[in-house]
Amino acid sequence: MKIAIASEGKYASGHFGHCEGFTVYEVTEDKSLNKSFTPNPGHRPGYLPVFLKELDINVIIAGGMGETAQELFNENGIQVVVGAQGFSDDIVQRYINGELKSTGSVCREHEHKGHCDE
Repeated sequence: MKIAIASEGKYASGHFGHCEGFTVYEVTEDKSLNKSFTPNPGHRPGYLPVFLKELDINVIIAGGMGETAQELFNENGIQVVVGAQGFSDDIVQRYINGELKSTGSVCREHEHKGHCDE
């Protein structure tokens, strides 16, 4: 399985579409095997779900994400987890352990600062 976390440095980004990039973890059922970083190729409506699908991502984790993006990920067979905060390595381990649950929150503000991870 491949899990991508929308990231700012080593931490989960509050807004998926405008993150610095994606920390991608290849995992087995109980541990992370490999980690890499893929820069965000740019925010364009409908593009990132397809981009991550082409990277064989199974799960996308972010602090916040808009409704349309969440729908597009679901249409592409990618599970969405929103509401994540903190260090990416800790977040992926919490997901693997079954301790990370999506808040289901939807970003409605598009000023991209301070609204999406509330």
